[in-house]
Amino acid sequence: MKVALFIPCYIDQFYPNVAIATLELLEKFGCEVYYPLNQTCCGQPMANSGFEHLTKGCDNNFLENFKGYEYIVSPSGSCTLHVKDHVLGKGDKNAKIYELTEFLVDVLKVENLEAHFPHKVGLHQSCHGQRGLKLAQMSELVAQPYSKPEKLLKMVSGLSIIELDRKDECCGFGGTFCVAEEAVSAKMGKDRVADHLRHEAEFITGADVSCLMHMEGILRRKGSNVKVKHIAEILNSK
Repeated sequence: MKVALFIPCYIDQFYPNVAIATLELLEKFGCEVYYPLNQTCCGQPMANSGFEHLTKGCDNNFLENFKGYEYIVSPSGSCTLHVKDHVLGKGDKNAKIYELTEFLVDVLKVENLEAHFPHKVGLHQSCHGQRGLKLAQMSELVAQPYSKPEKLLKMVSGLSIIELDRKDECCGFGGTFCVAEEAVSAKMGKDRVADHLRHEAEFITGADVSCLMHMEGILRRKGSNVKVKHIAEILNSK
């Protein structure tokens, strides 16, 4: 299976280990992974701020770099959703983009993981992934609960998932929202972190580095020993 790897700019610049873990994880499951070297920002920050009419250059660059691939995989729910809803429809309609956990569960049908992570972990269900990509059921709906990230985490030996009081509450990052409404964003982040700390999490994980980065800043300012770790890194742990 040939897979094109899309790495969002904030992962490339600040959390390259997430990209490496994603690559290694896909290769473990037999994927032939390609990384188009001229890829850059997908245009999500501009689109989310009301300037989608200025993203034509980003859209065309993405379509040119990823043309011809049946599968595109990214370790970011928010960027995946943006490309899925706003970019691919303008080009190769046969191409399909998947967030990493979605690809592992729905396409590769992963049932076993050779991963070991002996820690108490809190799972943050990010808004774009949960409500946009349907990676997990929303608690406000009266429906059968499910979570693709949680399903994969339960395959990791030694890992214990903590129960949160508000398991699908927003962390407050929201991309440019955290710049335009920094006070509200910070308060939401503090509340989200407090839920994890209350239940004695050692690590906070999720499928969006942007959310984890937001909470990591709050944890550092609190002087907390709790760490954040992208789900790809945990699923790829030994």
